[in-house]
Amino acid sequence: MSAKSSKLQAIEVRLEVEDLLHEYVQCIDDDDLESWAELFIDDCEYRVIPRENADAGLPAAIIACEGKGMLLDRVIAHREANVYPAHYTRHLVSNTRVLSIENDVIHAQSNYAVLQTRSDGETFIYNAGRYVDEIVRVGEDLRYRKKLCIFDTNRITTLMVTPI
Repeated sequence: MSAKSSKLQAIEVRLEVEDLLHEYVQCIDDDDLESWAELFIDDCEYRVIPRENADAGLPAAIIACEGKGMLLDRVIAHREANVYPAHYTRHLVSNTRVLSIENDVIHAQSNYAVLQTRSDGETFIYNAGRYVDEIVRVGEDLRYRKKLCIFDTNRITTLMVTPI
């Protein structure tokens, strides 16, 4: 394979990864959380972790889901059980870097900021950090095997019910 072909293949993979990321945030922002969960494989891991814990190698997370079943349970709790202020979210994401591809697993990283708008119309930065992803191909599609949302924000103003 020529260097040019290899570079084009890397660009195609990055664009696919970015499409997955944009679908991910659109599902959250459009409150289509049932479709959000379908972007993960059955045997997945999803964690929302404070940066201090991630940097220290500590496993404690604000949200920790092992498997798609736990993601779907979280969606049901969001719809039926949790009590929280009405709000809308809007994600802003950076360009994605594909860090490596090893054994058919794509390792990627992006930065994010989540804006939240409450029913009074006030918008504020709710959470900011980076996504650290392990992505696999399922048929023609990419899916998350592992998604870490490592946040820099030190103060969470309300119950974190919506995925980051």
